[in-house]
Amino acid sequence: MKRLTETAPAKVNLALHVTGRREDGFHTLHSLCVFTELADLVSAEPAETDALSVSGPFGDDLPNGRSNLVVRTVEKFRARFPDALETGVALHLEKHLPVAAGLGGGSADAAAVIRLLAQLVDEPIPDADLFALAANLGADVPMCLFSRPCEVLGIGETLKPVNPFPALHLVLVNPREAVSTPEVFRRLKSRSNPAMPQLPGTMDRAAMLSLWLADTRNDLEAPAREIVPAIGGIIGAIAQTQGCALARMSGSGATCFGLYGSAAAAHQAAHDLREKLPGYWVAATPILAA
Repeated sequence: MKRLTETAPAKVNLALHVTGRREDGFHTLHSLCVFTELADLVSAEPAETDALSVSGPFGDDLPNGRSNLVVRTVEKFRARFPDALETGVALHLEKHLPVAAGLGGGSADAAAVIRLLAQLVDEPIPDADLFALAANLGADVPMCLFSRPCEVLGIGETLKPVNPFPALHLVLVNPREAVSTPEVFRRLKSRSNPAMPQLPGTMDRAAMLSLWLADTRNDLEAPAREIVPAIGGIIGAIAQTQGCALARMSGSGATCFGLYGSAAAAHQAAHDLREKLPGYWVAATPILAA
């Protein structure tokens, strides 16, 4: 069988409200998530034994043993579907997204592996079973398995597709500082905050989305700024670029984003930000359509 390849799109939280904390310690969220054309690449092909190799701009930041979520995804796939894979699987991860950056990169990689392994089996596996496996791997993995604009509730297991969604472009900026998500949640002052306002019945215009986003927030931004003070300056620099409709932090940080209505505006903003923030990781990318 030839080598199969899947993209692992970056996840961006346009809004992220922390609404509570369960008895098991998991936080409940209400978020609007989008995914980008900018992505890691994961490939798979049959082999004698399971193996993982890693390359790419951020490949050196990742382990390739069991501490890598990709490896654990294969293990859990085999445990859940013990007779599905007849051979070992050689995986290669081309890492283009920064690590521990608030972009769901590890979860996106795991979701791409699930999609790849599902293609390698003889009998189709129901989507419900694949999403159950995803939920067992981490709170962000189900939404990354979906990888389309969606409203996310609970601890990440409840997804509501948002369709249609306006064609938009993002500029992503990361100061090349990793942020620990558990540490961000540990510093969170309030763990029970209001949910997002109700989404409009039709979200097909950028102006409508921008108006709605004005009444939302990212509750993790304040604690993340305690860990990486540069986040505040990044958001300020993005907000000053021409055509920026919104500047905010994504996920638990430290990546921040600007929202733009055209590719030209986003690419010009990325060019300006590279000059203003030398040494930072800056990328312009479209949002994946609904």
